[in-house]
Amino acid sequence: MEKNRKLKNSELERKSIGEFKASDKTPLIIILDNIRSLNNIGSVFRTADAFLIEKIYLCGITAVPPHKDIQKTALGATDTVDWQHVESTDELVRQLQEEEVVVISVEQAADAVMLDEFTPLKGKKYALVFGNEVKGVQQSVVSKSDTVIEIPQYGSKHSLNISVSAGVVIWDIFTKMKYK
Repeated sequence: MEKNRKLKNSELERKSIGEFKASDKTPLIIILDNIRSLNNIGSVFRTADAFLIEKIYLCGITAVPPHKDIQKTALGATDTVDWQHVESTDELVRQLQEEEVVVISVEQAADAVMLDEFTPLKGKKYALVFGNEVKGVQQSVVSKSDTVIEIPQYGSKHSLNISVSAGVVIWDIFTKMKYK
């Protein structure tokens, strides 16, 4: 057998749409707050599929499937991951908190908890809010959030693309929920 042989798609044991829908989901909800880029939206769908995320809320101006530019990066994840468009992120946050979902804005803010220092509590469901590519998460949403998480960054830019931020935060929280 060849060392480090790349696996074929047929060897990856991918779930069918039905199997995905029937799977136990990670107790994470993603909220996209006024995301402009269709490619970013599609990328977040793909990440959500990879980690069995419960649902994505597309808020405000965030575009919704089906759209060819979302599909280009989602690669079918819009068919597996449950999603819903909601006009008001503020109202959604209030509703989720009433359902005892812990709402976390991913943003640079005074009193933010650094991602590497955040530990999710067992038995809790979390909603992660990712904001607009230029303006970030709306201040009203940040203020309503139960906590704010910041990704530690050490370069000169101190910002990441929203799809990269989502991948980093989702992976980190997923592994903490699953393995700790």
